[in-house]
Amino acid sequence: MIDNINNENTETKLSDKLFYKKKSAYELLNRAEIEEAYSYAKGYTQFLDEAKTERESVIAAIKMAEAAGFVPYTLGMPLEQGGRYYYNNRGRGLYVFTTGRRPVEEGIRILAAHIDSPRIDLKQVPVYEDSGMCFFKTHYYGGIRKYQWMALPLALHGVVVKADGTSVNIVVGENEGEPVFCINDLLPHLAQDQNTKPLGTAIAGETLNLLVGACPYGIEGEERIKLNLLKILNEKYGIAEADFMSAELCAVPAAKARDVGFDRALIGAYGHDDRVCAYPALTAVLKNANSEYPLMCVLADKEETGSNGNTGMKCRIFSDLIDEISRSLGGNPNIVRANSKCLSADVAAAYDPNFSDVYEKRNSAILSCGVAMSKYTGSRGKSGTSDASAEYVAYIRGIFEGEGVVFQTAELGKVDLGGGGTVAMYIANENIEIVDVGVPVLSMHAPFEVVSKVDLYAAYRAFAAFCRR
Repeated sequence: MIDNINNENTETKLSDKLFYKKKSAYELLNRAEIEEAYSYAKGYTQFLDEAKTERESVIAAIKMAEAAGFVPYTLGMPLEQGGRYYYNNRGRGLYVFTTGRRPVEEGIRILAAHIDSPRIDLKQVPVYEDSGMCFFKTHYYGGIRKYQWMALPLALHGVVVKADGTSVNIVVGENEGEPVFCINDLLPHLAQDQNTKPLGTAIAGETLNLLVGACPYGIEGEERIKLNLLKILNEKYGIAEADFMSAELCAVPAAKARDVGFDRALIGAYGHDDRVCAYPALTAVLKNANSEYPLMCVLADKEETGSNGNTGMKCRIFSDLIDEISRSLGGNPNIVRANSKCLSADVAAAYDPNFSDVYEKRNSAILSCGVAMSKYTGSRGKSGTSDASAEYVAYIRGIFEGEGVVFQTAELGKVDLGGGGTVAMYIANENIEIVDVGVPVLSMHAPFEVVSKVDLYAAYRAFAAFCRR
């Protein structure tokens, strides 16, 4: 031992062997792999621009699945060994799966992501006029920081279903020449009192009203601006005010995904959480559809509000589908669940040196150091987490290391400062092994989030390796 104290070469070799150090993907990937990562990002940015809501994400994903030979599945439909199928859950959730060639009781390889993102929803009776302006009343969806949505160009997306059952799709504000909408902000000259309030309470949810018009219809009578707005909507979409009662309309940032930085190494966009994991999960399953094991990609709704409802991860349709697949292929559903393995494909919080006081750097995800594996999520005392077993983490780690996947470990901030949850615990409740693996994100839940292209590519390679093993 003493003889080695001053032996620099021995120390270096020993530290390389024994120390764990996160390394940038740019250190670990060759030039061809980095170019492939940048190329892969182009498909992802196109998906982002097409899929700003969960409904649009389902439409885009089905288009990709059908191009890869997947066909629609309905409950009770017989399945063939080696088949490719997708189940559309009410237009807001999607299950893309293969039946593989190995016995189904050896388990299904599952990748589970969500396709909803924080946004501004319209209320059911949204239209009102006040002081020369017409507004839509809103109810924000998910964990937003309200000040980030003020004075920002917004587009309107969604569907209106009329009483006769006909539906009208609406997208306004995305194309050149179309109008956009916004939420008014208070001028700094009059914001002295507001500036003294805590950031989280300075803006009330009821003030997040969407500015949608200012021109009256005619010159006499009440609510002429509102009347003019409804006249425009009726002429263009055939809807009346009552039809908002059965509508799902939301405001999202009216901007396309863009490269960030002079080197174009990053992608800035709305909705990275969690489409930055949903896209590589889906493409991994589509590219590996001939895998020996049955595969499933889950694109769930409602994660940002607790995964409740019949399109959220808590819905029993997930378990029902496993039952249907198992029985159709001659397996016991309980054995299938027990032998299935899953990656909860959800984002991690990227360490930001501008806010270093809320992170514990040794256990935070570092940008461009690969996909992040989080053994547990939850808040404070691990509340709301499934906490993957050491054995399962080792199993996934072995796959990644064997396939040359650039990955790191992560958790969400300092222990006492909060945290977040994913769908992992709901899948774990089905007696399925699961751990969170996802892309680190800067400015998570903001209208403009940022990710690294090499981290996105690392997620794809991680999910593809999981499908093959």
